[in-house]
Amino acid sequence: MQTHSVIDAEIAQFNALAARWWDETGPMRPLHMMNGPRAGWVGERISRRFPLGTRVLDVGCGAGLLSEALARQGYDVLGLDAGVDVIAAAQAHAVQAQAGGQGLTLAYRNGTAEALAAEGVTFPVITALEIIEHVADPVAFLGSLASLLEPGGLLFLSTLNRTPASYMVTKLGAEYILRLLPVGTHDWKRFITPAELGRHCRAAGLRLTDTAGLSFSPRLRRFNVGRDLSVNYLALAQAS
Repeated sequence: MQTHSVIDAEIAQFNALAARWWDETGPMRPLHMMNGPRAGWVGERISRRFPLGTRVLDVGCGAGLLSEALARQGYDVLGLDAGVDVIAAAQAHAVQAQAGGQGLTLAYRNGTAEALAAEGVTFPVITALEIIEHVADPVAFLGSLASLLEPGGLLFLSTLNRTPASYMVTKLGAEYILRLLPVGTHDWKRFITPAELGRHCRAAGLRLTDTAGLSFSPRLRRFNVGRDLSVNYLALAQAS
């Protein structure tokens, strides 16, 4: 059964990875490698507008890589995901982090953006990274995120561009040749170009204000934020 933007098969796929989500050498290795650069880009832009302690809603948080990273930067983070198993993994890892003396303001909740929006709550900052290409209706999903944003609030997105380069890198390279990701992790037809994302944002009453590429350097074995949007890219939209 499909619930709002949720695709049950996608949730099941990521729930199956929950136990190894925090394994830096496991199937989520690329996400670990890109988490530092993307969290840095997001955190820097939050700090330009809001003080430490600002509430951040991390939609599609998985087992909490970005949520924890932003909490370590000093933000008050609520991670939200439709997957029961990934939320359990996120909560377990947060308990370990707290036991290790890391004073994080961090909580998790199982659910969807649509259900949370129906409660009438809003946030000054929302992140939804590597999720929009996995939902049933990107336009409706962005509408739900917009309704969760306070006036003037910031929405951070990241996704994959629908280009020949992204097909070669993510489908053939990462999934089939290098086996960095489980086969079937991505559907290239669901990738979203920056122009399409801009139109979707405008339809939701949001204004796309910034973009940056997230590229992998084989020589350095790391991801870098730059100008190349041809594969992965980050985006910032603002509510009116």
